[in-house]
Amino acid sequence: MSEFSRVYDTRVLPGAAVTLDATAEECAALAKRFALVAVNSLHADVTLIGENGRISATGRLTGDIVQTCAISGDDLPVRIDEPVALRFVPAAATHRPDEEVELDASALDEIEYEGTQFDLGEELAQTLAVAIDPFLAGPNAEEARRKAGLLNETASGPFAALAGLKAKLD
Repeated sequence: MSEFSRVYDTRVLPGAAVTLDATAEECAALAKRFALVAVNSLHADVTLIGENGRISATGRLTGDIVQTCAISGDDLPVRIDEPVALRFVPAAATHRPDEEVELDASALDEIEYEGTQFDLGEELAQTLAVAIDPFLAGPNAEEARRKAGLLNETASGPFAALAGLKAKLD
């Protein structure tokens, strides 16, 4: 079960935009799942439009998270503000494990669901995961690199050795 489950039935979609807000418990569970210091808030405004079993979900996902700087280890507040464009489709016929399946470009962004229900909340949680910068560097990153003896790319890159040789020739 998802930490932010919001299941909708394709037969009774709301006629207006839906607003989804994560509870404090859901935020804590999402922070744990995505290895964040905290998820302080998660909010989405989404419009659901259904046609022949295909559901289009468009809107905006916003949130406030705290994640660790990849270099210094400092906690950094981050504002998430992402567009939402999801397409839920009925699950296709199953294929044998050894059967080759070809997908066209439009099928790559489709999220299959079984029966008559889909979990919008889980897909929004995954949208949050994709929005997180895995290499976030804060204001103290350069100082932390220097203290750890890590050089910048110019000083340690492939041309650094050539520059050293050139200096000896001059």
